[in-house]
Amino acid sequence: MSGFDIRRRVGEQDISGILTLAREIEVADSHKALDDHNWIDLVQGGRKGLIGLTATAIHGTQLIGYAQISRSHDLWGIELLIHPDFRNVHSTLGHELLSAAIDEIRRQGGGHVHCWMAKPNEYCDALANSVGMSRGRDILQLRRPLPLDISNDPPLSVRSFIPGVDESAWLEVNNRAFAWHPEQGDWRLETLLERESQEWFDPSGFLLHEIDGRLAAFCWTKVHSDASGRLGEIYVIATDPEFAGRGIGRRICIAALEHLSNDGVTEAMLYVDADNHRARQMYEDLGFTVDHIDRAFIADVRSHPQ
Repeated sequence: MSGFDIRRRVGEQDISGILTLAREIEVADSHKALDDHNWIDLVQGGRKGLIGLTATAIHGTQLIGYAQISRSHDLWGIELLIHPDFRNVHSTLGHELLSAAIDEIRRQGGGHVHCWMAKPNEYCDALANSVGMSRGRDILQLRRPLPLDISNDPPLSVRSFIPGVDESAWLEVNNRAFAWHPEQGDWRLETLLERESQEWFDPSGFLLHEIDGRLAAFCWTKVHSDASGRLGEIYVIATDPEFAGRGIGRRICIAALEHLSNDGVTEAMLYVDADNHRARQMYEDLGFTVDHIDRAFIADVRSHPQ
């Protein structure tokens, strides 16, 4: 018999408990529990069709687990939050919650599913395997100290993003540069405006490089602040494919790191796909090293028979 009560999130009253759970996980893991897409979906309603499953101990009130299910085109995503006290082989919470999420996707017609887990270990592998999921993409978080000690690259002319002016050009370049990317390649104006409405958004750190009046490359930075200090992130960086091969990506990354350093940030981080060898080489040449891995576990889920 299950020792947990798993149900769909009903009403906004549960959001407070989910955010409390997320903060507890972040303290234990030194890692953000929900990425920006999922955080906005939770707090602001976000994507249509969002499903949330909450878990408490039987007769308990404190949330100890949460699964957030979303869909983008034909791809399902599961974000799984398990309280640190229940992430072990002696607890069935993770298996029950992830199984419930998979069953919900079956009821919705099935499809390709990925579930991200930060800093994966043997428990994560066993949990994913218990519901028929296997290893998929690995994302590396890279870090390096600031300031930079690189001086042989010529400076790149950049300007800051202007809200209300640059959205259309940025969306065009972003979506063309990331046409291959399952999360970043289909941004809409609403997606961008949601980011601009966040407390952390600072257009001065959203750098654009133009050639002949056209946006050729950009590097969007973000600063995380918590009790441990300030951590600068290369949030999104890309070069328009029409301007590729000119070394612009490296130079605008340097400009962004210098901006963060001038803002008093002493450590920078970014995420890159483990199999994006060209980008990894550029970042390693700039002094970045691997801090940890985030892993997507994947499965193709069939719909429930009608």
